[in-house]
Amino acid sequence: MAESKIYGVHPVREALTSGKKLERIMLRQGTESSVFREIMQLAQEKGVPVQFVPQEKLNYLAKGETHQGMVAIPAQLDYANFEETVEMLLAGNDNPVVVLLDGVSDVRNFGAIARTCECAGVGALILPAKGGAAVNQDAVKTSAGALLRIPTCKVPNLRTAVFYLKQSGFRIVGATEKTDGLIYDNDFTVPTALIMGAEGAGISRGIVTLCDALVAVPLLGSIGSLNVSAATAVVLYEAVRQRIN
Repeated sequence: MAESKIYGVHPVREALTSGKKLERIMLRQGTESSVFREIMQLAQEKGVPVQFVPQEKLNYLAKGETHQGMVAIPAQLDYANFEETVEMLLAGNDNPVVVLLDGVSDVRNFGAIARTCECAGVGALILPAKGGAAVNQDAVKTSAGALLRIPTCKVPNLRTAVFYLKQSGFRIVGATEKTDGLIYDNDFTVPTALIMGAEGAGISRGIVTLCDALVAVPLLGSIGSLNVSAATAVVLYEAVRQRIN
């Protein structure tokens, strides 16, 4: 597990230049200085998301430490390289399954999804660098340790990752209630990249256009959709059913 938060200009700069894995950096809103611009440039080069937050949040996170307007959050686990992970899965398994999360921001849902993925034999979890749930201690705990077992990749752009998977031979399957196709009609026995979207918004339009198939979980009640972690479990275990038959 990662160490505690990093406070102040020099420690944050050192963390970036030394290659330390960071979840994100939080900078004080409204601050304009050469130092802040330097940190933002370094963060961009290293692929570390930057978030602007009020002074009060930084004070709360620092708990009395001098933060100088910035706090870095170390990554809670070592992220796997996306391209290397895809190559490894294809080399070791004829029909791997990977799961991409598009806008799933709730930490507990994310942890529950990771637990299901590990139990269902998913080869990797793929997350966007921005807009997704934080991989923090709550997520690891909710996942029952699954996040420490399953390769987890963070990618700068989810569309680019989907293109790469398509070119690598994966069938791109989006789960959405806005389709007549059911999960039982889809062939999950081929290399599959399953995309799950945020509750309410669902999969973003740009990602939907890249899907080879859209599938829905049948619903017999009056509520319009399942919780995203529950829906992920239903879809993945249909894939398991097909693969063990």
